Amino acid sequence: MTAMTDDTIPVTPRAIRDEMIAFAVMTAMLAIVPFTGLYPFFVMQALCFALLACAFNLLIGYGGLLSFGHAMFLGTAGYVSGHALKVWGLSPELGILAGTAASGGLAVITGLVAIRRQGIYFAMITLALSQLLYFIYVQVPFTHGEDGIQGIPQGYLFGIFNLANSTILYYVVLAGFLLGFLLIFRTINSPFGEVLKAIRENEPRAISLGYKTDQYKLLAYILSGTLAGLAGALKVFVAQNASLTDVEVGMSGQIVLMTLVGGLGTVFGPVIGAFIIVAMQQYLSGLGQWVTVIQGAVFVVCVLTFRRGIVGEIAHFFRRSL
Repeated sequence: MTAMTDDTIPVTPRAIRDEMIAFAVMTAMLAIVPFTGLYPFFVMQALCFALLACAFNLLIGYGGLLSFGHAMFLGTAGYVSGHALKVWGLSPELGILAGTAASGGLAVITGLVAIRRQGIYFAMITLALSQLLYFIYVQVPFTHGEDGIQGIPQGYLFGIFNLANSTILYYVVLAGFLLGFLLIFRTINSPFGEVLKAIRENEPRAISLGYKTDQYKLLAYILSGTLAGLAGALKVFVAQNASLTDVEVGMSGQIVLMTLVGGLGTVFGPVIGAFIIVAMQQYLSGLGQWVTVIQGAVFVVCVLTFRRGIVGEIAHFFRRSL
């Protein structure tokens, strides 16, 4: 059904097995992080952005839809969760649900508008919608403008787990990341995912086979936006603030960068890309604005040298599905 390209590795039992082994290794490595002495804030932040990049990759890597507005889902979930926790006094689990649901609702509204167009027109519409939302958040009172929502309480998850404890918070964030990752993994290896790939490769042919491609793309867009919202809701507990930084267009650019550096259309590429970009921001912060220059240089090198991204090149070399 799908038009296979030279770089595409067919979905076979061996490919699924390779991906499951890689998932088990990744999970084991992430599970022992609190015992390695690594800075927990860095890893938790990287996990949030990894989930965000994976959600974006679902849309562009498997659906062929380039969005320049995914930051609006991250920021919206952050604002709603932060407001729900600090002002409404909701419990952490309800705060996460509120933020994720808000981003899901936003994805439905913006998706119905954006999905009517294709290619660069779709990308420009998502960019325009994201910028519109940015200016709304600058003005509305509950976001506190440029100051953002500060001092967001972490609370007790389910009334039991104290999220002020960095180890407990880490495993909660890790659980959220793994849940979102597995949902994406199941989606791309389902009949729905196969139709998405067919639409990406040859939409007119998919239409000729009787598929309502706009509906499939809209569902992929909504799922991607909702999972991006989950990443934003989890990030609130890590940073304990919600600010305009998560909504501005630069954040959408970073999401694209993470996905391309790791490997577009690969399962684990966005995770690696997110960790690389967040690590550069964390450990090169002393260089100030030069961090942006270095990130640009890394992006240029990856585009020129690793056309498929880091994980994509590794998978292509070993002919494995990653």
